[in-house]
Amino acid sequence: MLKLLVRYLNLMVLTIFALVLLSFFLPFLFPGDTLTNISGIVAQSAEQRAALEGVYQLDKSVFHQFAFYIESLITGNWGISLSDRANLYDDIQLAFPATLELVAYALFVSIVIGIPLGFLSGLKNHNPADFSVVTFSIVGYSFPVFWLALIFITIFCLQLEWLPLSGRIDLLFDVPVNTGFILIDIALSDISNKYDAYLDALRHLILPTASVAIVTTALFIRFTRRSIMDVMKKDYIVAAKSRGFTQSQIFFKHAFKNALLPILPMLALQVSTLITNVMIIETIFSWPGVGRWLIQAIYQQDYPAIRIGMLIVSLFVMSLTITIEFITRAIDPARERAESATI
Repeated sequence: MLKLLVRYLNLMVLTIFALVLLSFFLPFLFPGDTLTNISGIVAQSAEQRAALEGVYQLDKSVFHQFAFYIESLITGNWGISLSDRANLYDDIQLAFPATLELVAYALFVSIVIGIPLGFLSGLKNHNPADFSVVTFSIVGYSFPVFWLALIFITIFCLQLEWLPLSGRIDLLFDVPVNTGFILIDIALSDISNKYDAYLDALRHLILPTASVAIVTTALFIRFTRRSIMDVMKKDYIVAAKSRGFTQSQIFFKHAFKNALLPILPMLALQVSTLITNVMIIETIFSWPGVGRWLIQAIYQQDYPAIRIGMLIVSLFVMSLTITIEFITRAIDPARERAESATI
């Protein structure tokens, strides 16, 4: 276990270094003035430009500049936005929890619905229940997430007027930001109408979460169905049936855990797709997360914001993927030995 942990820590450190190095060189590749792309400040005079070059160490070697960039990332000195003159570190602090919240809720819904339906479909394969679940998974996976979101908006917001169109909570509720997670912030606040704020926040969450979760749920159904069907063909399952074990005993004692193990690696492969879908949904529903913030920065050619936003999103996807992969190998040592033997 210790060797595995050290190996994955080394992998994470090397990957972080590569992403930071790529982020460091982006201002030199962006169009326009490199100093402005780094600092977010347009120099108004030769004296101001010289002063800014000294602050950001552009008058020194590239190694000094890279060391200064790493120090700036650690200390939170991420520069200033070209579009609104806001501190990028403060912007990310506000936007990233909103993205993480939407990812967590969509993933929770997908796991709670997708895995049980996948088990049901795999155990009852080739019957009406299986056909219904498979049809749902195919249809859900086939819909582009942006098209699904627009359909939801048309039906539930514009036609039926059941749910709000955009945002996280109505502006009437003055909820102070503590954690960035709207439901937790409501719980920590001392506003008088806390129950109404909860209901309003949940109503705002329904459509963005459903738009992301339907596609992810369809993937979980397909993965789980295939996994349980493969496990039920194993020799130890056949032996358990021959000994007179009931279907429920076979499932909970032998099949359940073994069917879950192949699902985690599939989850690691889908992390980038999940984050991409969330970023698209943030734009459609005006959800104040990193995705919407980064897309606005791209439209406005805000290069300092693009640089930091791409780095944060990349680090988040990489960290989540490597963590899931480590957990998978830690709980399933047989997979590690099998891959080593194959190599």
